[in-house]
Amino acid sequence: MLRNIKDMENFSIRATDGTIGHVMDFLFDDEKWAIRYLVVDTGTWLSSRKVLISPIAIGRPEGPEKVLPVLVTKAQVKASPDIDAEKPVSRQHEMSYIAYYGYQDYWSGGALWGAVPYPFMMRETRPSVSSDAAQGTAAPGEEGDPHLRSCSVVTTYNVEANDGDIGHVQGLLVDEESWAIRYMIVNTSNWWVGHQVLIAPQWIQDVRWSDATVSVDLSRRAVKDAPAYDPAAQLERSQEMAIDQHYGLPGKGANPVSHPFGFASQPRHGESTSG
Repeated sequence: MLRNIKDMENFSIRATDGTIGHVMDFLFDDEKWAIRYLVVDTGTWLSSRKVLISPIAIGRPEGPEKVLPVLVTKAQVKASPDIDAEKPVSRQHEMSYIAYYGYQDYWSGGALWGAVPYPFMMRETRPSVSSDAAQGTAAPGEEGDPHLRSCSVVTTYNVEANDGDIGHVQGLLVDEESWAIRYMIVNTSNWWVGHQVLIAPQWIQDVRWSDATVSVDLSRRAVKDAPAYDPAAQLERSQEMAIDQHYGLPGKGANPVSHPFGFASQPRHGESTSG
């Protein structure tokens, strides 16, 4: 099932022994386009401290109740590594985080989540944590920004085709099992009234953090003529295949865990995770 990331903002996060807070943002990996962490405001019980929760720990969303169950305790969350929500999360911090929770890292391996396609699979095998990770120190060349970006920031960006502006990012559709970002929802209302379309990360040419713009390797006409997206209806596999066929690309609908690999590194601009 695909969910609009905006619909999950303010979802409650329920640990095994009680509620720990609510979702305030999501951090995604701009190379593989997958949600890597939820940024959670813990509210009064931890003085509104911000903590990270990995999809590795998340169970199936409970949509009507707007609750995400997680396989951690409140005590674990309380003792987890601190983050500064105003600064990018460094690889060093990530290594401290995975060592603390005993997770395997997601960046080693050819699949979306290390060697596996789904984050819950990473709970099934206990990782061997390196001494560097256990001490929270990054290996040479891993000290910098590991391509993590704020969803709340990106969903304010303008979108331009290869022949002009086409609108702005309205939201992101995420696969609730793999946590891969499958589509950007693009609102073209400032150019083509009342029209929303879907554009997959594979079709994104560049994300310019400096001027808040996403550029796509598509023409304005191709976007204008694309199948309209209805946010009130669940996206069907047949509709995904129709979108792919419209753009003349291989059908993604046959592979529910497809995701874009091999993205070029984007410039680092010290983007805030708070939006």
